[in-house]
Amino acid sequence: MKLRSTALVKGFRQSTPYVNAHRGKVMVIMLGGEAFDAPNFTNIISDIALLHSLGVKIVLVHGARPQINRMLNSNNCATPYHKGIRVTDSKSLGLVMQAAGQLQLGITAQLSMSLNNTPMAGNQLNVVSGNFIIAQPLGVDDGIDYCHSGRVRRIDVDGINRTLDQGSIVLLGPVASSVTGECFNLLSEEVATQVAIRLHADKLIGFCSEQGILDDKGDVIAELLPSEAESILHGMENNFDPDETESTGTLRFLRGAVSACRAGVPRSHLISYNIDGALIQELFSFDGIGTQVVMASAEQIRTAEINDIGGILDLIRPLEEKGILVRRSREQLEQEISHFTIIDKDGLVIGCAALYPYIDDKMAEMACVAIHPDYRDDSRGLDLLHHVKQRSRKLGIKQIFVLTTHSLHWFREQGFEEISVAELPMEKQGLYNFQRRSKILALSVE
Repeated sequence: MKLRSTALVKGFRQSTPYVNAHRGKVMVIMLGGEAFDAPNFTNIISDIALLHSLGVKIVLVHGARPQINRMLNSNNCATPYHKGIRVTDSKSLGLVMQAAGQLQLGITAQLSMSLNNTPMAGNQLNVVSGNFIIAQPLGVDDGIDYCHSGRVRRIDVDGINRTLDQGSIVLLGPVASSVTGECFNLLSEEVATQVAIRLHADKLIGFCSEQGILDDKGDVIAELLPSEAESILHGMENNFDPDETESTGTLRFLRGAVSACRAGVPRSHLISYNIDGALIQELFSFDGIGTQVVMASAEQIRTAEINDIGGILDLIRPLEEKGILVRRSREQLEQEISHFTIIDKDGLVIGCAALYPYIDDKMAEMACVAIHPDYRDDSRGLDLLHHVKQRSRKLGIKQIFVLTTHSLHWFREQGFEEISVAELPMEKQGLYNFQRRSKILALSVE
């Protein structure tokens, strides 16, 4: 009986490179109080536990803005804002500590759950909270005393790393003590950003109500460079409302993501707390689901290296089995790897092409062109062709030719024109397979 591959099996196989890539890495996850109120919160906690079981070192930073607001309102305690930051006086500080403490205990309880028939079954997580953060007061600004609102002064990096190395999750909240023994109300986004920077974390991850940052059409912007993120920030700041916790939280996280990125954190992700499995989809799928801020694009075109052979083989094998590409052995690829250009997306090979020059004839063959099926609707084939043309010019090549059985129209759309076998370099003429009857097309690169 022939067994069919299921979506579950396919998902496991596609996620394997990411499981290997994320194992042992440090991720700082920022959970605002809005996420705690969301119906999907228990699923988020389960996904965080799953990450931990896969070997990810997790620092979980939680906010408590809506819970603090409710606590203050129920006690008829109003707190003014100055430049978007709550002024926390002595009276409100006790209520802030109460709200933040309750939330911290609630998160710890959720992470400690290990009931059968739940995603947390068999889970034995140690959650450690402590005085890892030392705070200092914000002081007085424009004549306004922030009182017990503070900022991060020092982070016990060694203590956090020791705790992570022992297999525990570190849980940090928005209240921290100072060297004088006082407590201060901090911006949780600042705590998460500074912890990510000083730990040299691999990722900073935040949650918001949307899938990420949306464009004018309501579509998710998958990737932002710091300069692009700053342009969006300027627009958000023009509509800044300190009483709107969701928008201000997103703004602060995006601002922190830019700072983290420029300080060396490779990736900062913003995803939705309303979408079940958003964290897993963002980290373990080709395209993710949210917005990431990166110093350089996660997708790049570069010359292939010996470690890329496995990815190239995974890409071209299905096309070889269909007879679209001529079969190449691993040994042949190892010998010819310097001829290959690949599209690398976050460590995965999603496109490739080879260039074989015939220097004396000032011609070169573009061969083994392949794009991953999930990425064929975009312009990556054109990007590869452009890169191959650049390489050809550097070699003094005047004309690129291709042999194809299935992609005749695509190459003709790019300006290639059919030529005869006799117009090929003599060396290539002797290798032409008349049984395969490939169409031959050429393109001037001058």
